[in-house]
Amino acid sequence: MACLTDLVNLNLSDTTEKIIAEYIWIGGSGMDLRSKARTLPGPVTDPSKLPKWNYDGSSTGQAPGEDSEVILYPQAIFKDPFRRGNNILVMCDCYTPAGEPIPTNKRYSAAKIFSSLEVAAEEPWYGIEQEYTLLQKDTNWPLGWPIGGFPGPQGPYYCGIGAEKSFGRDIVDAHYKACLYAGINISGINGEVMPGQWEFQVGPSVGISSGDQVWVARYILERITEIAGVVVTFDPKPIPGDWNGAGAHTNYSTESMRKEGGYEVIKAAIEKLKLRHKEHIAAYGEGNERRLTGRHETADINTFSWGVANRGASVRVGRETEQNGKGYFEDRRPASNMDPYVVTSMIAETTIVWKP
Repeated sequence: MACLTDLVNLNLSDTTEKIIAEYIWIGGSGMDLRSKARTLPGPVTDPSKLPKWNYDGSSTGQAPGEDSEVILYPQAIFKDPFRRGNNILVMCDCYTPAGEPIPTNKRYSAAKIFSSLEVAAEEPWYGIEQEYTLLQKDTNWPLGWPIGGFPGPQGPYYCGIGAEKSFGRDIVDAHYKACLYAGINISGINGEVMPGQWEFQVGPSVGISSGDQVWVARYILERITEIAGVVVTFDPKPIPGDWNGAGAHTNYSTESMRKEGGYEVIKAAIEKLKLRHKEHIAAYGEGNERRLTGRHETADINTFSWGVANRGASVRVGRETEQNGKGYFEDRRPASNMDPYVVTSMIAETTIVWKP
């Protein structure tokens, strides 16, 4: 008699050419990922060949009950690490039946910025450092922390090893491998300063694909924590007090920055970011004021600063970039719950298109 695990792991390609496509989209809060699956007659590698689909937007906070239909447009395909075989994950964005992007569709505006001739010519590269915190399901208290109490002070946990310092490594490693399997350009993982907090990095990726990959990496992480019976939070300051918050540091470069003389282009771009500091902060994630306090490796939310190798600045330039006279910089302001479509496109728009 087959057990549940045997059935979950059935290899469909042994008996049928049909595949399962899991359509993924972002719900009404801007952070809640949703998905549902459909059967397709055979393997698909081009998202334009996938059918559009609909869902009940009144159940996700994205449409009224009397006109609830929202249409999913497939935008990017990834291999499905859960069902494997030829099955796929499909990142979608959301439109009205008339073809207009709904208000929560941030990908649409980002794609317009990235497809503009001026931005496309600069081929913007991104590397996003996504921090997150693992919580015990029944208590919403960080994994590895004593119930109702606190672990020892920060210090031994960053990139730490050992049962008393590292909590949730099996989840983290499963996520790492699942992202590589899916085709996400995940470039690394590490334990963070606060115990129970971790980070994965996605990139380098170009333009709109950066947002697609970060969102699907988040989806895979939520699915893995679901299996493990653990909760993942992207709250930028999950524990008040003398504990590090969680960010999504965004590393960025353009072709001009990567060429000889690029350091001057970087400094000019940083000056533009300074002039639009308030606009960027407003778009960089909810609750970021709890994180950007000037402590715990952050700059104060109200003050823009930059420096070489300075992790207490709004924007950090690496020592190697300074020495080489070209390279990239890191915007350290985005919160862990930021929308990568918004952040990546806004940085490109400000540094390439915007004229002060």
